Amino acid sequence: MSLVLTGTLWVLGAAVGAAVIGYLVRRIGQDEGEPSNNDAARQVFTIVSGLQAVVLAFVLVTLFDAVTDAREGAYTEAQDLVAVSWAMESLPADSAAEVREQSRSYLGTVISAEWPQMQRGVPVGGPGWGELDKIRAAVVAAEADGEFQEDRKSEALDKLNEVYTERHERLTRAFDRGVVAVVWFVLVVGSLVCVLLPNLFGGTRSFPHIVLVSTLAGALALLLFAIFQLQNPFSGGSRIEPEAFQWALDRLGRG
Repeated sequence: MSLVLTGTLWVLGAAVGAAVIGYLVRRIGQDEGEPSNNDAARQVFTIVSGLQAVVLAFVLVTLFDAVTDAREGAYTEAQDLVAVSWAMESLPADSAAEVREQSRSYLGTVISAEWPQMQRGVPVGGPGWGELDKIRAAVVAAEADGEFQEDRKSEALDKLNEVYTERHERLTRAFDRGVVAVVWFVLVVGSLVCVLLPNLFGGTRSFPHIVLVSTLAGALALLLFAIFQLQNPFSGGSRIEPEAFQWALDRLGRG
């Protein structure tokens, strides 16, 4: 099912449900409600809706920043790995060739093995860490002749340390869900309260009232759907594809 269709079903489902509840409230009670309820209901609705808006905005911004950081981190990891191989070009040919070959193997593992696991949000297994350790061992074992080669070797080790860091961050983001259960509880219950409270307002006839509550429910459902899709940067509507690692593999040659 496409993202647009799924989101539309979320919005329509919430809008129809709110419309039915609003209709039943006015059907069972008076058609125009009880205007005497407005002052008390307005105060409660203002507080609840204000708090809900703050929570929704905070969660959305946090998740959006997490997706942006994850995308930038993937490109940084891939670019740093390419930089390691380029720095090693100034050292003995056999060491440079070994680092390039191990780097290609690592990139292939990330693309074909790790990315599907990250998209499912499960712990990532496989030889990825071991392949990075082999790259480090090859860099450390490379014999540097002169200050220039020593500088290039140090540069390769520095970039490789950054690859380790970015890899750890990438795997953590994929496995650590962005919204925990207690936050989902607050989001869902708060949204339900925001939709139900307007039924206490009086002075509006049934049709305008139903339109208002269904619109509010649809808007809240849309925001919840966006939060749901942004939870894992590597899946859902916000999913990041392994384009950075494919680019790096092309730069190093596919062998």
